[in-house]
Amino acid sequence: MEVKDRQQMINLLTGVQSSKKSYYNELKKTVIELKKKNMQLEIINDVTKSFNIDMSIDEMLKNVLDKLRTIFPIERISLSMYENEKLILTNVYPSHSLYFPIGFEFSKKHSLYWKVIESLEKVFYQVDSSKEDYTENKIYKSLGIRSVLLVPLIHKGKVIGVLCIGSKEIIEYDEDDLTFFQQFCDQLAVCIENARLYNEVLTSKKEWEETFRAVSEMILVVDLEGNILKYNDAAKDFFQLHYKSEKRNFHQLLSIDVHNSPVLKIVQTKKPVYQEIHFQKRVCELRAYPVFNESQHIYAIIIYINDITEKRRIEAQLVQSGKLAAIGEMAAGIAHELNNPLTAILGNAQLLLRTADDRSHKLLSDIYSCGKRCKTIIQNLLTFSRQDEYMFEDCSVNEAVEQVLGLIGDQIKKQNITIQKKLDHSLELIEGNIQQIGQIVLNLLINAKDALEEMDIPKKVISIETKSVTEDGKKWVLLSVQDNGKGIEEQYLQEIFNPFFTTKRPGKGTGLGLSVSLGIAQAHGGTIEVISHLGKGSTFMLKLPAKQ
Repeated sequence: MEVKDRQQMINLLTGVQSSKKSYYNELKKTVIELKKKNMQLEIINDVTKSFNIDMSIDEMLKNVLDKLRTIFPIERISLSMYENEKLILTNVYPSHSLYFPIGFEFSKKHSLYWKVIESLEKVFYQVDSSKEDYTENKIYKSLGIRSVLLVPLIHKGKVIGVLCIGSKEIIEYDEDDLTFFQQFCDQLAVCIENARLYNEVLTSKKEWEETFRAVSEMILVVDLEGNILKYNDAAKDFFQLHYKSEKRNFHQLLSIDVHNSPVLKIVQTKKPVYQEIHFQKRVCELRAYPVFNESQHIYAIIIYINDITEKRRIEAQLVQSGKLAAIGEMAAGIAHELNNPLTAILGNAQLLLRTADDRSHKLLSDIYSCGKRCKTIIQNLLTFSRQDEYMFEDCSVNEAVEQVLGLIGDQIKKQNITIQKKLDHSLELIEGNIQQIGQIVLNLLINAKDALEEMDIPKKVISIETKSVTEDGKKWVLLSVQDNGKGIEEQYLQEIFNPFFTTKRPGKGTGLGLSVSLGIAQAHGGTIEVISHLGKGSTFMLKLPAKQ
C-alpha cells in the first residue's frame, strides 16, 4: 500500500475528515451569526443617529426595514403612538401596505395592539393558526401577512407606542432575536421622546423669537459692558442697526456717558432702571432689567426702549389746550365785566367830543382811543383763545399775524423791541385753523422776545415776514420770525422741538411751545425750520402748503 493510501485510511479511521467538515459548518454558522449581530448593532446605531441628523420617522423606518430584510424575511413595519389614552397609527412602510389611513385611531375592542399596550409585553402572532379573533386579522389577511411581532415602546416606565413587524412567512424568532427587537424598540422610544422634546423646545424657541422680533417696542439685550448681543426688528429699524454695524455697543449707539449708564446702575444695584433719553429729536422711555443665572449673578441686561415723542407732543397740546381754555373763560369773564363800562366810556366820550372845545378835545380823543384799544385787545384775546373750534377752513396767515400782534404787540414794544413787519398782501390762503396758526405765531414771537431780553444791545429787532415760495412744483406759504437775540447753541438745535426741552432759565419757560407748534404745523401738512447762530440771533420759518 502506498503512503498516500495509507494516510487516507488513517484519516478515515480517526475521523479527521468529518471533523474538518463539522468545523467549517460551525465556522460558517458563526460567521452568519456575527453578520446578523453586526447588522442588528448597525440598526440600533442608525436609530440612535437618526435623531441627531434630524431624519424623519418615515425615513428611519425605511432605512431600518431595508436592513432588517437582510436578516429577516420582513415585508412591513408600522408605528402607532399612544397618547391621551388613544392609540393612533402614525407611520407605515412601505406606503403601499397601508390599510387604514395615517391618523387612524384603534378601537380597544378585541384589538391585538391594545393587548400589547395593556400588558406591556411583546406579542408574536400567527394569523392563520390563531384561535383568537382580533380585529386586526382582516387587515393582515388583506395584506397577505402571515405572522407579526408587536413590541411595546416604553420610555421611563411608560408605554408611548407599539411597533408592528409583519412578514408573509411564519418566522421563528429565538430569544436573541426577541432581545434585539426589544433593545431596538427601547432605543426607538428614547429617540421618539427626545425628538418630541426637541420639537417642543424648538417650537417654544421659534415662538419666543417671533414674539421678540414682532414686539413694537425696541428691545436690546446687552452684556455687562454694554455690548449688544441681540436686538429685535423695531430696534434694528429705529437705530439703523445692521449685522456688520459699527455701533455694536449700547453706549456708543445712544451717545450715553458710561458713568451715567443704566447698565452701570443695574450692575451696581441689581435693580431695574427707568429713565428718559433724547435721541435724534425723539423722546424715549428706557427701562432696563437685569438677567440672572442660577447662581443669582447678573450675566446680561434687557433694555426696553419706547418712543414716546408723539405721546409727549399730545400731552403738551393738552396742557396748552387746558391753559387756553382757562384763558378763554377768563377772557369771556373780562369781556362781560368790561364791555358795559367800556361802552359807557366810549359813548360818553363821543357825546362830549361833539361839544368839546379845543382844550378838552385832545383829552377826550385820548380817552376814546384808549377805550377802543381796550375793546380791540379784549376782542383779540377772545378770538385767540377760541381753541375749541378746530375746523379747517380757508384762512390767511397774515390775519393770524395781525391778531397776535394786536394781542401782544404793544407789550413787546414797551420792552424797547422794534417789530418790523413785512407781510405779502398777495399771499395765498391756506386750509387750516386760524386760531391754531395764531398759536404758532404767538409762541415764535414770545421766544424771540425772551431771546432779546437777555441781550444788552442798542437796537433789539424782531422781523416778521410772509411770502410765497415754490419748491418741486408745489406752492408754500412761508412765515419767518427773526430776532437778533442770543441765538441757540448748535448742540441744542436738534433738541429744541422735544417736549419739555428748554434753554430758558428756570421758571421762564416750560419747553412746550415749540413742540406744540411743530405738532400744529405738521397737522396742517407743514413744518417748522430753524437757523440760528450763537450771539447773532435766530430765524424760525413756518412752512404751510398753499391752498390749491
